[in-house]
Amino acid sequence: MPNANINPEILVWARERLGFSVPEFARKLGKTEERLTEWETAERSLTFNQAMDFAKKAHIPFGYLFLTQPPVEELPLPDLRTVDGQGVNRPSAELLDLIKLMLQRQDWYKDYLKQQFAESNSVVGSFADIRDVNRIVADMRQKLNVAAHPVRGNWEDYYRNLVSKIENIGILVMRQSNLGHHTRTLNVGEFRGFAITDDLAPMIFVNHADAPGARLFTLIHELCHIWIGQSGISDGNSQNQRQEEILCNAVAAEFLVPETEFRQHWQTDVDDWRENLPNLESHFHVSRWVLARRALTCNFISQATYQSFIAAEKEAHQNRESSGSGPSYYRNKKAQISESFSRAVVSQALNGQVLLREAGDLLGMKPTNIAKFAQELSI
Repeated sequence: MPNANINPEILVWARERLGFSVPEFARKLGKTEERLTEWETAERSLTFNQAMDFAKKAHIPFGYLFLTQPPVEELPLPDLRTVDGQGVNRPSAELLDLIKLMLQRQDWYKDYLKQQFAESNSVVGSFADIRDVNRIVADMRQKLNVAAHPVRGNWEDYYRNLVSKIENIGILVMRQSNLGHHTRTLNVGEFRGFAITDDLAPMIFVNHADAPGARLFTLIHELCHIWIGQSGISDGNSQNQRQEEILCNAVAAEFLVPETEFRQHWQTDVDDWRENLPNLESHFHVSRWVLARRALTCNFISQATYQSFIAAEKEAHQNRESSGSGPSYYRNKKAQISESFSRAVVSQALNGQVLLREAGDLLGMKPTNIAKFAQELSI
């Protein structure tokens, strides 16, 4: 079998792009650490079959292996994240692939809406020149037809209701924790969500690898991005100093927990600030994560206290995740993918207007599963 003439720098770049160590990627390839090291140091060459398998496992085009130097991959969306006040460089392979998939879905849905003679979505960029938090919140509540906060139910009910309301005004909401079978979960440390503005098919993505309580805040944060007409990838960092992120964080906090009302219900004469949480939960019907974020913005707790509380919440979530069984495959798909989008794709596929293979690619499932997914959607 002839050997492939591959630059070893590309092999190292491809592995590091995925965030794998040598032992981790060697296991993924089914090779020893010694063999992978030999390839990466040019002590041994890959055969063409080995190179093709390497490219497949590294999720890169086969032709990339023959480049003279690693390619520079740039995010197709504005990067609004910060680490120590600086922008985040070198996006992960998962984030790049995820955004590519979301843009593919958005393009398809835009074409679908054009066929339906849909009009432009009036909420997109409607507050592009306005930075008044209260005005934005009031308009969002009016357009969504929701009160300041629920009067019954828990925060999960509220989250599902808000997703439905957002979809009803023509904004696609996508929620995933990974890219499919045999892939790692999306890195919450890298991003919590993003928004892709568009006159016809605006889209929000919420990283569901995040602790459940944090998703509610991310949803409204990204919704604000649609209102101000700015696409971008967000990390939800409370210390982010970018003006658009400060605004979207403030809008999310005020939308979910109105400050004046929150201050009225906060008790300062308690031994531990967390003693406030049960009563606040029952009043506002939002998660403890959101309440802690509001307490931080009102200067009732310090940044260090907030970070410590969130770390404990994350750990508790991870422990619950490791012991849970989770919903069925089709119910999970329904929860992950915008219902408006799913219904459009499945209906077009069942009517023969879209190939089952294309529909499967858009939905991230085998073409043979689309009929059963249609049943889950009651189509």
